[in-house]
Amino acid sequence: MAMAMAASAISNSLLSSPSPPPPYRPTFAWSPSRSQVNLRSTAFRSYPTLFTTRSSLDAANDTKQDTPIELMMDINQIREILPHRFPFLLVDRVIEHNPGVSAVAIKNVTINDNFFPGHFPERPIMPGVLMVEAMAQVGGLVMLQPEVGGSRENFFFAGIDKVRFRKPVVAGDTLVMRMTLIKLQKRFGIAKMEGKAYVGGEVVCEGEFLMATGSE
Repeated sequence: MAMAMAASAISNSLLSSPSPPPPYRPTFAWSPSRSQVNLRSTAFRSYPTLFTTRSSLDAANDTKQDTPIELMMDINQIREILPHRFPFLLVDRVIEHNPGVSAVAIKNVTINDNFFPGHFPERPIMPGVLMVEAMAQVGGLVMLQPEVGGSRENFFFAGIDKVRFRKPVVAGDTLVMRMTLIKLQKRFGIAKMEGKAYVGGEVVCEGEFLMATGSE
């Protein structure tokens, strides 16, 4: 009888004991790092904004400038310096300007540009030669300054070297172009410049440019 009562007590104790806890499963709170965020989303690519321009400028601004920078040269000021006119004026705005040293400018590539109907009807891609021409015009904005003494009437694109096209530029892109003076031979009126063009912070075109800078 005593043994039966003891067995019953043990059975009741086992039945009333709490159930074991569930196995431990650690949880992780994940947040994307900056490098994992795709800044070149379709929205930014299709509708260039100040964010896109500044991101591209950050990548382009790889050299420290020791002199003051003049910001925001608009199209009217550009027209006062460059002799180009529609449809061959390929610079819309200057966002950095260090006269006689460097400049950063933008070209808003839109489906309304007159070269897209033929290049190409089914896939609008900006011709590489026009990217080079646009960069050369930015070089003109650097060199056609009183500090350099370049003449608007006698300033010519004299040559290119080491030009590479890294990625296609399509309608909707904002082309950010940096041109930097490397060497100036005033005696011969020759300027050598380094140029890079960016879309969304990535280099799409780069090369070396020669400019002939005549005097007044």
